[in-house]
Amino acid sequence: MTAQPSTASTVKQQVIFLVLEGVELLDLAGPAQVFSIAASLGAPYSLHFCGNIGGVRSAQGLFLGQLELLPSVEARDLIVVAGVALDQLNQSLLDATTRDWIIDAHAKGTCIASICTGAIVLGEAGLLDGRRCTTHWFVIQDLQQRYPTARVVDSVLYVSDRGIVTSAGIASGIDMALSLVEQQHKPHLAALVARYLVIYLRRNGSQSQQSVYLEYRNHLHPGVHQVQNWLAEHAMESVSLAELAKIAHTSVRSFSRAFKEATGLTPVQYQQRLRLEVAAMLLQSDLSIEAIAARCGFDDARHFRRLWQRYFGVSPAVTREQQTKSPAV
Repeated sequence: MTAQPSTASTVKQQVIFLVLEGVELLDLAGPAQVFSIAASLGAPYSLHFCGNIGGVRSAQGLFLGQLELLPSVEARDLIVVAGVALDQLNQSLLDATTRDWIIDAHAKGTCIASICTGAIVLGEAGLLDGRRCTTHWFVIQDLQQRYPTARVVDSVLYVSDRGIVTSAGIASGIDMALSLVEQQHKPHLAALVARYLVIYLRRNGSQSQQSVYLEYRNHLHPGVHQVQNWLAEHAMESVSLAELAKIAHTSVRSFSRAFKEATGLTPVQYQQRLRLEVAAMLLQSDLSIEAIAARCGFDDARHFRRLWQRYFGVSPAVTREQQTKSPAV
């Protein structure tokens, strides 16, 4: 991993993994691997593995020792709560000190994410009340019964609601972590991490599991790859064919032909797909359709709506409604 893509900020961000007794190893290791790779590629992440006691035994029997003490956090930091074994759910998962620490962190504006049964930890801290959330399908009903004011969603990989991000079982924690990397830094960085992990980059449960950042890459043309990398980092910018051809170190005519042969798309179509991918994420925010269109580089919201309808079969407004709709409890 020699590429060092630029990131949105150079200020160190703590990624604090709360490691509890009976932790599920993949819930912990998957997201940790995502942020670790992102850090090696230039993202200003600082990983910390913390607990309410110095050491715990995982659900698989591996002892994890020398955990750090719960640190002071800032709004820019991220707390990740890994899931625990099902037999741990018969007792309280949080001591008073850890519960107060999580509540205080949330009050400061710190983003808090959970994997699998980690959602129940957030529920114990009162952070799921009135929020959309999810967890592993096996404990969905348990989560609903424990926290009836939570808006539990059972058909998504992960969901974000006002600073609380919850994910479903095990591997979806990787998807969630990739999404957080993309939100905090450029999409191209998340794509590089996903490619290193040899997985498809996912956005959310209602979108395709494949990503435009990884599709259209099964070719050997170095100039086209360079242009794809550049477009991934500058998808919202206006750019001419001549400028792209310069990046590919070829003539405009040769570049247009090579790009089409390599990807099956024109450069304009490829950039549109990149913009729509970013728009898919922004539809989960409170931004208006017009604001999303402008932020994604579309001069006209009507053009954005037409493209979205063409690719996804429904309007952006309908897609947003489908994403935010909670199932009956």
